[in-house]
Amino acid sequence: MTAAEVIDPNVQGTCDPAFAAVRDALERNFTERGEIGSAVCIYHQGQKVVDLWGGHQDAARTIPWREDTMCIFYSIAKSLCALCVHILADRGLVDLEAPVADYWPEFAQNGKEAVKVRHIISHHCGVCFNDAADAGDIFDYDKMIRVLEVQELAWPPGTKGAYNTVNFGYLAGEVVRRVTGLPIRQFLRENVCEPLGADYKIGVDEADLERVADISPNPEGFSMASKAGPDSPLLRAWTAMPKPFDTAAHNTAEFRTAGIPSFGGFGTARAMARIYAALANGGEIDGVRLLSAGAIARATADQWEDKADGTTGQPMRISMGFWKNMDGRMLMGPNPEAFGHYGSGGARALADPDRNLALAYVTNLQSEGLGTGVRTEAVVEAAFKEV
Repeated sequence: MTAAEVIDPNVQGTCDPAFAAVRDALERNFTERGEIGSAVCIYHQGQKVVDLWGGHQDAARTIPWREDTMCIFYSIAKSLCALCVHILADRGLVDLEAPVADYWPEFAQNGKEAVKVRHIISHHCGVCFNDAADAGDIFDYDKMIRVLEVQELAWPPGTKGAYNTVNFGYLAGEVVRRVTGLPIRQFLRENVCEPLGADYKIGVDEADLERVADISPNPEGFSMASKAGPDSPLLRAWTAMPKPFDTAAHNTAEFRTAGIPSFGGFGTARAMARIYAALANGGEIDGVRLLSAGAIARATADQWEDKADGTTGQPMRISMGFWKNMDGRMLMGPNPEAFGHYGSGGARALADPDRNLALAYVTNLQSEGLGTGVRTEAVVEAAFKEV
């Protein structure tokens, strides 16, 4: 089906008139840009002002995208894993300047004793590879932890930034587990999602499977695998990934229920926007506080910036778990100090504290670029037209 043939976006939900441009952008994604199914939610000044969804859960366009349809947010899960560590730091249970080995002694092997907690949640730790892993080990959390314990540093911590595609959630997750005794997916559920009433899970339950949207590859041709040449750092970082690892694999029950902390989180746009709304609103929304104002300032302080990071070669400006805007790459809206994350399929979550605005957008048609594409950027741009 071509973009021209998709004439009925069937966009549903609510939209404050001040944000009518967002509804228009979402509808045009269907009528002009070949969208299959997607949703967007926006909070402004602590109030939900946009909650829209439309299209279909499947590429055949037989299952309507419903109000409660879940979709994968890919690497936006990394920002929520970092959030869990920040919650523990805010409670005085974790020192971000302490060595990871203070909480996880086995991690100190092979020269990693100087790696600090803040290094692992800012893609600055030098532990971006998993050389001892076998293909498919991402499905075995305990095996991944043993792999990371013996991994050698690629470079001294704090000296080079490298987007930690696979290891991030396991590194943060094990700090959380050592401190609390809880898997990070459970800690996130009990300390973030349930208090906020946010329908997001790292690994869905069996009962959720029928409402999870299928991911479709983009015919425009972008593929993460195309970035991973035979001798590339990215391919080396993917040693633990199953092979082949494509969108068809992401649509299996095995993947959806696995609880892969680095990129295996599913939810509604409404859920993700609510989590980010708390961050945009000083750490609290509707009486539920996630972080203190000081913790948010600490979490969003710049850690490194580079025109080409050490694994993907992308330009990045990174705080402790969140991406930020940089010259020529304003993915979080017009405010240089806005923060958020994107997922490789085109999902976006952002918070602009100056405007007290939070946005989440998710789609089941993968984007043209690595987390960027015309549909995502149209929605983000529209959100800031009147604020």
